[in-house]
Formats: sequence, structure tokens, C-alpha cells
Amino acid sequence: MNAPRAPVARRPLPGVLFHHKPHGLSSNDALQKAKWLLRAEKAGHTGTLDPLATGVLPLCFGAATKFSQLHLDADKTYEAVALLGTKTSTGDAEGEVIAQRPVNVTDAQIAEVTRQFTGRLRQVPPMHSALKKDGKALYEYARAGIDVERTPRDIEIFELNVALALSVHGDVAINIRAKCSKGTYIRTLGEDIGEALGCGAHLSALRRTATGNFDLSHCVTLDALEAMTESERLACLLPVESLLPDHIRVTLDAGNSGRFLSGVRRRGHWPDAQQVAVYGEEPHALLGTAHIKAGELIPGRLLSPPEIQQILESGGTSPGTPRQALASII
Repeated sequence: MNAPRAPVARRPLPGVLFHHKPHGLSSNDALQKAKWLLRAEKAGHTGTLDPLATGVLPLCFGAATKFSQLHLDADKTYEAVALLGTKTSTGDAEGEVIAQRPVNVTDAQIAEVTRQFTGRLRQVPPMHSALKKDGKALYEYARAGIDVERTPRDIEIFELNVALALSVHGDVAINIRAKCSKGTYIRTLGEDIGEALGCGAHLSALRRTATGNFDLSHCVTLDALEAMTESERLACLLPVESLLPDHIRVTLDAGNSGRFLSGVRRRGHWPDAQQVAVYGEEPHALLGTAHIKAGELIPGRLLSPPEIQQILESGGTSPGTPRQALASII
């Protein structure tokens, strides 16, 4: 009889892992596997990718989950292949074929749809999405054969490249590369372009190549992570502050740090700013985010003293020193 396996000892691991999600795996499954490999207590992903999609999936651990919304809001870049002439029930290769039309597309039409779909647009979210209607995900209605009215959403396509190609099976396809705002559905973009070309389309492949300032070069696969030693896995984690690349920095002395961590506004000679990363002077530690208005530093997302301690210790500081120094600001 086999002895029961000892439970995995979890730890409050602060940091960000940029994962290259493979085809066929859900975002949550990828998160849970990485969480298990890193023995992390708390984790969350930013910006769900469909199982059929691949590419950049930021995974946040510990204190980093406080700032995961920043990557949900970040601009994204995608590469997709859309097969022309066939529409499906889901807008991708998983759905049933619901319409087929002949394909007669010219380079002039491709140039026109590229212009037409660049810039600010109104996009109707697809039924096969996780958006909620009366507390229920749209895909649940879709599976029950119910079509619900959806409110168009404002999105922006900052850069768009559309090119004619042939699929591996010889079908006429278009390659799409789009840099877009949050909330953009590339499946819907592919379908809308197909309609504008007069033949319909559905996505056969989708890859997210960048989110915010991070791209595939920053990513690690689960297979690679699994083959690493524990110290190598930890080295793949980026610091929590990597989620705040566009934030200006404000550093506070010990007294003001303590008050800021209590949610109290601080006054200073700072220019107005919407995105501010606030640090303590001694020890030099990330305290949270804020914005500045009329010389007031207004707290946003704040880290707790234990989370600050975990960040200090994960940065290689000896466990005793930061704890003693942290006591001066809390």
C-alpha cells in the first residue's frame, strides 16, 4: 500500500511570471500548474486567453495580484489567421459551420478593410465570451441556444495589418496583426472583416504576442518551468514593480510612509499624475500606487506590511534586517 503523499508546502511568493500559454490549455489550468510548480499560496492571471489561443499570459503571485488589473487594462498585440468564406457559430474553429460563401477578394479590398478597422470602433461582444448578463456568462446562454442582446463597446485598434494568404489546406485566409485596447475581441474583429469583404470568416489560429511592455521574449513555457530546479523557477519571476513600468516614482520618508500605508493623503511639491508608484525611503520598498492631484498624493492600491516584508525578503535581503527596518514605518 502506498503511503499518502505529503501536502505541498505553500509560500507567499511575490512576483510575476510571463507564461507562453500553449494551444488547448485553459488560462486557469495554466495558472494552477504554475502555482503548483512554484508552491505559491496566492495567484491570479490577467486577461484570459481562450483554450485555442496561445501566447503571453501574465501570472501574478502574492503581492503582485494587487496590481493585476493594470495588465487587464494594458494594450495587447495579437496575430491571427482567419479563414475566408466560412462562418461558424463561435467565430473560431471550434464552432459549427453556419454559412459558406464564395471568396473573391482583391488587394484593394484588403487595403480598404485595413483602413476601415483601424482607429476607434464600436464592437459587439461575441455570445461565446465570459461577459456577464444578469449574473450569467454569455457563453452559458449561447450553449443553451439563447441569443442575448449585447451593448456595443468602445475599443481602439492602434495598428492593424491585414494580408491575404493561403491556409495549410489551401483555403483563402487573411493574416491579421492588431495592436488594440483592452476589451477587444479578435474573433469578432476577424468576423467583422470577413463580412466587410463580403464572404464571412472565422479564426483558425490566435496568438497574443504582447501585453503592455512585455512580449513573447519575456515568457516561459510550463514544460520549461517543470524541467527547472526550484531556484531556476524562482529566477523566472519578475519583481512586483515590473507591473508598474509607466508609473512615476515618489519616495516617502518613514513618517509619511506609515501614514500613506494607513490610507492618509500626503502633501508635497509634486506635479499632477494619474499613475504613481510609491516607495518607502528606508527600507526602500514598494508601498503601493497612488495618483497626485493639486499637490496631494492620494492612495490607490496599498500593500500590507506582511506583503512588503515578503517583497523585501524575496529581493535577497536577509530576513532579520528588513523586518526591523519595516517596523519604523508601520
